[in-house]
Amino acid sequence: MRPINISLRRSARNHVLRFSILIGLLACISLHAAIPSATQTLTSSASKSEFIAPGIEHLQITRGYKSDKEATGPWFINMLRIDLSRARLQMVHAMDEAVGLETVSSIAARYGALAAVNSGYFRTTGTYRGDSVGVEVLGGKLLSEPNGRAAIGLIEGGSRQELVFGHLMFEGQITSGLNAKHDISGLNRPRADSELIIFTPEFHRTTLTEPNGLELVVRRGRVVAVRDLKGSSVIPADGFVISTSGAAREWALKNLRVGARVQLKLKLSPVETEAAGSWQKATSVVGVGPQLIKDGRVEITNIAEKILPSFVTDTHPRTAIAKLKSGQVLLVTVDGRQPGESIGMSLNMLADLLIEFGAVEAINLDGGGSTTMVIRNKLVNKPSDATGERPVSDAILVHPR
Repeated sequence: MRPINISLRRSARNHVLRFSILIGLLACISLHAAIPSATQTLTSSASKSEFIAPGIEHLQITRGYKSDKEATGPWFINMLRIDLSRARLQMVHAMDEAVGLETVSSIAARYGALAAVNSGYFRTTGTYRGDSVGVEVLGGKLLSEPNGRAAIGLIEGGSRQELVFGHLMFEGQITSGLNAKHDISGLNRPRADSELIIFTPEFHRTTLTEPNGLELVVRRGRVVAVRDLKGSSVIPADGFVISTSGAAREWALKNLRVGARVQLKLKLSPVETEAAGSWQKATSVVGVGPQLIKDGRVEITNIAEKILPSFVTDTHPRTAIAKLKSGQVLLVTVDGRQPGESIGMSLNMLADLLIEFGAVEAINLDGGGSTTMVIRNKLVNKPSDATGERPVSDAILVHPR
């Protein structure tokens, strides 16, 4: 009987030993699956939040990890969540003119802003560097006409500001006498062949044009000087300059002489007519794009805005603005072009991120090397240019009330 008992005890021990080995193997397999491969390096997935003033919250988020696949990230994200009943936004242009470049840090410091991000697109080279590419209205004055892309309008209220999102159209006409009329091609930008461009005092001291057209200086509604083939004209503080070439020059030579009374008609109208009332109240507007979110759904309007599909699908540094379900505003930067630190996002990824944080309306701002967020005179993101913070054309500033 004893040998049988010994055999049974040995058999039980063997079963326990086999079971322990099996559990150990399963634990090793699970542990191996949980550890990234040698080509992967996890970055800390963390976030922090800080109220930097009443109604202004800064969120800083790191997500994902470095690997052989871009889909894993990482992404370095900065957000400003703003209650417009307790704080206010301001749209401004670099150098306080319609042309010129300046860093977001410099603009924020000059205006004493608590925080700021870059905003619209601009010309990066030539004499007109810093000229906005798209609509721009500052302080109720039209500086640049729309180019078909999305825009943000800022409405001033007694105790609260509001934002309006959408697309704008431009109509402009110069008239003299009963029958002399000509369409305006644009404002405060380079003049192409056969165009009629208006230069206003907000642009610069002069028109910066070349001597290949006709320019008429207008003061208090009358032509005071006709300058043919002489180039850049001084822009009067109490008027504007009509700059023409080609067929538009021939029209001006025929119909506009010194002493002629002229009238300028400029009109912005929304593509989305249901928002017409809101756009009429907007005193500051900046053209950006494409639209990312409408009525709480992802709706990227790059095709209508004639933006290449690759701009939507490729990962880049991004800046965006959104209106949240709560009524708050979100300003967002996502760093990019920095493998191992932050690779950037496609516009679909950016839209999904904004919806995650409650966005119901959102528009993409200028990105790439322009992406910048400044808080208390300090860069909180890492711009992608090797030279550091890039000078830009304009910015959205955040002030405490």
